[in-house]
Amino acid sequence: MAPGPGNGSVSADPGDRRYQSLLDVPDLVALHTELDGFLPALGAALRTVVEFDSVGLVLLGTDTASGVLYLVHSKGADPSPQSFQVESRVLPPTQDSPLVALWDGRSPIVISDFGDPNGYPDLFDSLQAGGTRSACLLTMTTVVRPVGLLFFASSRTRAYDESDKVFLQHVASQVAAAIDNVRHHDEAKTYQLQLKAERDHWRALLEINNSLVTNLDLVSLLAAITPNLRRMVAHDYTSLFLQPDDSGTLWPAALDPNLPPELAEVIPLVTLRDTPLSRALALGEPVEAGSESLPLLPEALQKHAHLAHVKRVCCVPLVTPRRVIGAVSMARREADPFTDEERDRAAQAGIQIAIALENALAFKEIATLKDRLALENLYLEDEIRGKENFEEIIGDSKALQRVLAQVRSVAPTDTTVLLLGETGTGKELLARALHAMSGRRTRALVTVNCATSPAGLLESEWFGHEKGAFTGALAQKIGRFELANQGTLFLDEVGDIPLDLQSKLLRALQEHEIERLGSTRTIRVDFRLVAATNRSLEEMVATREYRGDLFYRLNVFPIRIPPLRDRRDDIPPLVRYFAQRYAKQMKRTIDSVARDSMDALTRWHWPGNVRELQNVVERAVILSTGPTLRVSLSELELPATPGAGAIVTLEQAERDHIIRALEHAGWVVGGAGGAADVLGVKRTTLVSTMRRLGIRRPTAGGPH
Repeated sequence: MAPGPGNGSVSADPGDRRYQSLLDVPDLVALHTELDGFLPALGAALRTVVEFDSVGLVLLGTDTASGVLYLVHSKGADPSPQSFQVESRVLPPTQDSPLVALWDGRSPIVISDFGDPNGYPDLFDSLQAGGTRSACLLTMTTVVRPVGLLFFASSRTRAYDESDKVFLQHVASQVAAAIDNVRHHDEAKTYQLQLKAERDHWRALLEINNSLVTNLDLVSLLAAITPNLRRMVAHDYTSLFLQPDDSGTLWPAALDPNLPPELAEVIPLVTLRDTPLSRALALGEPVEAGSESLPLLPEALQKHAHLAHVKRVCCVPLVTPRRVIGAVSMARREADPFTDEERDRAAQAGIQIAIALENALAFKEIATLKDRLALENLYLEDEIRGKENFEEIIGDSKALQRVLAQVRSVAPTDTTVLLLGETGTGKELLARALHAMSGRRTRALVTVNCATSPAGLLESEWFGHEKGAFTGALAQKIGRFELANQGTLFLDEVGDIPLDLQSKLLRALQEHEIERLGSTRTIRVDFRLVAATNRSLEEMVATREYRGDLFYRLNVFPIRIPPLRDRRDDIPPLVRYFAQRYAKQMKRTIDSVARDSMDALTRWHWPGNVRELQNVVERAVILSTGPTLRVSLSELELPATPGAGAIVTLEQAERDHIIRALEHAGWVVGGAGGAADVLGVKRTTLVSTMRRLGIRRPTAGGPH
């Protein structure tokens, strides 16, 4: 028998106090539910019944192919648990170890002298170096599963003999039950934590989904999902980026409000192609970047990352089976890497966010298309009510046919066309013909009159504005350029564009990109440009009233429309056309045109061109009492000039004609019954012509 602690011998009698002391081992479980506290108490309890210098436990892993070695030993004679120390280390895989045979056989093994080969170097080499000379190995099993090995080691040789096996196996069984209970408690606690973590995870996903369903505004959406996303993955900054098209460009839909405010202005100016955001989209999985990758970012982003103390970033792609939505960026101020579990959680959240965002964006696109369709319909109704209602281009003159041949040649292309000609020559009518003969005829022809809108509102009319962009901007407005997307944009009176807006127009025409007032988001627009003017842009460029680069951008395919006086052969068919048209509207019958009236109409020089002719015929239809159209010849007589038979210049005739119209209207230029209405020209055109001819309202007794 091996000597017992304190009395020199250990009796094998079952009634010995050693067996009574074994009853203390299960009680330790009630006091200690963790191994760190249980093992020192176990060492103190066993010291009263078993001789050892060290007690060791090899606890099996869940796969039984690995294990952890715990050594419990005391450096002094104090029997209290506080004097025992616990050391642990992971053992190498045990598939080829002799320990496997020991577990299978379940029979205790006594090693009397470590000087003899024992076959367990992985356990005892370090103990032997520390003075251990003998040991007893015992298997620990329960009815549920194998627990591991228990061994007692002594500095004496032959400290344990065969007679000790029975008692020590009882000790091993008690220790196995106690440790198994402790491990059950640990597993239950771990399982509860896992259940709680999983429950919190799914609850966070559900709350993210609810936030996505109830928030369509992207900034509000980010604020709603951020707390739940941070519960799933710890981070400091959350930002949302969207990919609006197939170009691969990402734009910041919503940035974390705690980031530097200048970042929103910097991001659209840098290329995100080489950032973790784009790599996440390319790989379709979360991509992490640490401080070692930050120097590879564009310099502007490096600066703001430094200001925000960002040291770690995880970018999560937002992808559905149908499209790429964008990415979520999660940034940390600490350099701690994101764990595999955190990346998996982020990927799950990304799937949820992507699906909900796809639905939200689809609804938004539908709403935008509906609004745009309503705007197009309203715009077309306004155009129908306000246009000249030319059903076709009337005339067979060679001058007009040359123009129509040019229109037929350029219409099928997307080339920019510049229509040049005096007011009233039908520039808008030719623009409609160009659109109707082009491949864009199924979409809208959007007209922008650059002379009628105030200069302060012209930019908003062109590009639109966001709600709150300026005083009075109570709602978002879509501009004419955006409305013309995939259609034709007709810029009328481009010579009247203020000089300070010409550069913005040039950029929009060159890049086909616009920004609504009050927005930093760039919108791509695809339109075919047709421009028109009655002014000489070359002279304006020479006098620095017009940008040369804008003129050359517009003057790709110029078409000069001849004035009506240069195609007099077209006057008779035009007179008959307008006479029939207005007679039908007024429910009158007009069968013919008086010869003297037609001769006078053909001889007149028509400073207001076709528009003036149209108004003269309309008045004649109203005043004619029979089926024959008669025109008041007094309106078309050339004014008398000093000297019998003197021939006046065309400019003088135009000047006298305008003065007569002004005197007839009481020198009222615009409005119903004004001189511009009488002449059939626009008010701005008449004012410009008066300035050119030096016509001023006379003072009392003074000249014109």
